[in-house]
Amino acid sequence: MIVNQNKLFLIKIAHTLIWAIFVGIIFYILYCGITGRVTIYTWIGIGIIVGEGLVLLLFKMYCPLTVLARRYSDSERHNFDIFLPEWLARYNKVIFTSLFLLGLALVLYQRFA
Repeated sequence: MIVNQNKLFLIKIAHTLIWAIFVGIIFYILYCGITGRVTIYTWIGIGIIVGEGLVLLLFKMYCPLTVLARRYSDSERHNFDIFLPEWLARYNKVIFTSLFLLGLALVLYQRFA
């Protein structure tokens, strides 16, 4: 069981770091939309987040790391595979999809209005 706990711990670290990168990109897109500083990096960020969304669709709205972590845990908690508070892990997709869509709308407004 220690081997499984070690693997789950490593997955949680990787998942948390990757999550933080995606959240950073989402906030960057929101910042660009608010300030009007839309650059090639804004569009790259949008592409990355859209790509992440496609991966989630492919995995039936689960992160591939969650699917991998499921091999090492039968926990029903929303944060069993990531170092986030339970409430944030539970509402993660709703919160950050909303922020991304707001940022995207602002970017599109800044660029095309």
